[in-house]
Amino acid sequence: MPLFGGIEAGGTKFVCAVGTGPDDLRNEVRFSTTKPEETIGQAIAYFEEQHRQEPLAAIGIASFGPVDPNPDSDRWGYITTTPKPHWADTDFAGAIGRALDLPVGFDTDVNGAALGEYRWGAARGLENFIYLTIGTGVGGGGLVNGRLMHGLVHPEMGHIYLSPHPDDPHPEGFCPFHGHCLEGMINGPALEQRWDRPGETLPEDHPAWELEAHYLALGLESFICTLSPQRIILGGGVMGQSHLFPMVRQKVLELLNGYVQSPAILEHIDEYIVPPGLGSKAGVLGAIALAHQAAEDS
Repeated sequence: MPLFGGIEAGGTKFVCAVGTGPDDLRNEVRFSTTKPEETIGQAIAYFEEQHRQEPLAAIGIASFGPVDPNPDSDRWGYITTTPKPHWADTDFAGAIGRALDLPVGFDTDVNGAALGEYRWGAARGLENFIYLTIGTGVGGGGLVNGRLMHGLVHPEMGHIYLSPHPDDPHPEGFCPFHGHCLEGMINGPALEQRWDRPGETLPEDHPAWELEAHYLALGLESFICTLSPQRIILGGGVMGQSHLFPMVRQKVLELLNGYVQSPAILEHIDEYIVPPGLGSKAGVLGAIALAHQAAEDS
């Protein structure tokens, strides 16, 4: 099988690797996300070296955003209006493609992770599912009828508005754009600002988690009723708190109140709302999956 390169491009760090899939992931490197010229330059130098050792068929980029994933757009492959300093209007995919002269697959980090889960992880065999990452931000993506979700731009599931809980000590939320949207209520920084300490330091019986599960379940109930996914995959650093999963599942059942009459939800909720099958490698393997797709499309 040809060898592929992948870039999991986060606002804090880049993860680059080469390989073919979960059983063949090689030479993974990590470096800080600084200015575009420096960070993209490091990625290019890494892949040039890997390409000299063994030819690569394509590169996949699963990027923080917002981005332009529309291949018919003049700004395809750009990071667009991001608040990340220095990165707005960055021609990311174009710079990689020109430097390496290889096909490039490009999408959001969550759509990339969703594609990886579709090929190798918790969404194998499914045509319609969503993948949410809850970490520094909240992003959503997935597949509809076997194709990655795109439209006017790309899904921004983290920015649906929620009704604040009456027991929330900060009901105004923490998103600089929308206040009490899903991201503004449940991401890692919101947890820390609401409770004055990082979420990972909070004990399992802290009231933070009951509130966290409530807000996440509100979002999931909306996505279930809107998109009717066959499965929901929840990744990201906040979901590393595994005790959240049973709380979220129970609250989703309560919010749906029997309206969606599907055995997948009513009888098998533990198999319906699940962690990533690829674990912490979902991001970089998603980028490898995007490279596979780019090679197939070319």
